[in-house]
Amino acid sequence: MNRIALVSAITLLLLTGCGTSTSIDEFRVSTKELELKGNEQIVVMGRRHSGEYETEPGFIDCIGDKLANNGLIKVMPEQEFLDGFYPWFEPRTAPLGLKRMGAALNNPLIGNRIRQLGIRYMIWVDGKTETSEKTGAMSCALSPAGGGCFGFTSWDKYSNYEAIIWDLKQLDEKGRVTVDSKGSSYVFAVGAPIPLIAQVQSGACEGIGKRLQGFFITQNTGP
Repeated sequence: MNRIALVSAITLLLLTGCGTSTSIDEFRVSTKELELKGNEQIVVMGRRHSGEYETEPGFIDCIGDKLANNGLIKVMPEQEFLDGFYPWFEPRTAPLGLKRMGAALNNPLIGNRIRQLGIRYMIWVDGKTETSEKTGAMSCALSPAGGGCFGFTSWDKYSNYEAIIWDLKQLDEKGRVTVDSKGSSYVFAVGAPIPLIAQVQSGACEGIGKRLQGFFITQNTGP
């Protein structure tokens, strides 16, 4: 088998196994959709209270973009919210439960600003994406005739996230969405390396963002 045929055969084999598997569960306090009036908006926040990890800011931005649904739902960027409420929502001071959130809203500097900005819902996202150790080996060399790489490596990625919706007006939980996404990635080379990367985190973002969209209805009539 020549090199082109070998590459084609390996590519076909790996494409059949490269991909993601995503499962999503949701819990709703009520079967009714959550109301968003014209001046109200949502902020999506990542949990970062653990010293071992933080929910990735890029993932939070991705969920916010999916939830916004091309502007149909108003979503305040996380960093804009953090800058505007510094230092009350930093990792060491952020309210991790509704009781503490209620106490924070009783602080006029926080509560009045939340109401002025029309932030009706806060969605806390907790979780992370982990990568397993790579298996396989690859070697590359240069020579006067050219050079290249030969070998094969693979690794698995696993994403697990949970989003909890808080209603800041009624100060209660309205629902939650959990998502698990996993997939295997490969890099093989018979000459130039060819990567086949499973889009695990983007699959989790797509799933959780679209499912959160379904919780909300919008009104354009103002308060």
